[in-house]
Amino acid sequence: MFHGVINIYKEPGYTSHDVVAKLRGILKQKKIGHTGTLDPAAEGVLPVCLGKGTKLCDMLTDKTKTYQAVMLLGVSTDTQDTTGTVLSERSTEGIDEAAAAEAAESFVGLYHQIPPMYSALKVNGKKLYELAREGKEVERQARPVEILSLSIDKVDLPRVTMTVHCSKGTYIRTLCYDIGEKLGCGACMEHLLRTQVDRFQVKDSLTLSQVEDLVNAGTIEEQIIPVDQMFSGLPAFCSEDETLDRLLANGNFFLKEQARGRWENSAEEGGLEQNGRMCRVYDGSSRFIGVYEYRAAEKKWKPRKIFLGGD
Repeated sequence: MFHGVINIYKEPGYTSHDVVAKLRGILKQKKIGHTGTLDPAAEGVLPVCLGKGTKLCDMLTDKTKTYQAVMLLGVSTDTQDTTGTVLSERSTEGIDEAAAAEAAESFVGLYHQIPPMYSALKVNGKKLYELAREGKEVERQARPVEILSLSIDKVDLPRVTMTVHCSKGTYIRTLCYDIGEKLGCGACMEHLLRTQVDRFQVKDSLTLSQVEDLVNAGTIEEQIIPVDQMFSGLPAFCSEDETLDRLLANGNFFLKEQARGRWENSAEEGGLEQNGRMCRVYDGSSRFIGVYEYRAAEKKWKPRKIFLGGD
């Protein structure tokens, strides 16, 4: 079984679930999960977790993301993209390149976004898109999202191409809709490419056919980031004590004075013992146990995320 994270290029026409299903067949393992849905028409980076790496799914879902989107001005649809039914068409006369750019860039920062009806969010246990397909529309609460940066790449009216770096939970379709409403002409999203999720970039991503070729060549493991390396920025503690190893094997906490071993990737060992400081923990056999957090008041290292098991 493979364990870790692989950077997949989701091609248009596939759902994120399709990608997982196809990978299960290619890699011949069931324990696979994706890290955040991309609409079927969208394409780009989709980190996929394998084996023990599936415990990372929720952590990667929380990461910031970068997209390149093409916004079509003057057209509003029920899905807020060009795959939906056109609800209105309005003139874009009087809107120039400067006005379009100014409206788009005004959304940088925190803003409250109303999720689209065609989304996987649930209301009373039912997904919004299921209600939308039944012709129902329900009230949705606006949610705070953050546009960390937005740059205009190209303006060829009525189309505006922009790169957006945003927080989790941001709907780029809805951002396009909101920009269109601010301009008074309406807008929808024509194309979406996700270019980055945390450390994963589109230039390094693999299509499903490329993954299949690498599996056949026996070199796919070179493309899978091991679970512990997802935390490579954290210092590492390596146990050199059998008693401590037994505690770690059961996913237990350990006291400050029990931390007998060596530290790696740390200039100051003493500086590690600060409240809330996290580290990677390995047992005496160099087996990755998980991520631990130091609790100064208790003088102990407590497990934050354990990665034992999952075989």
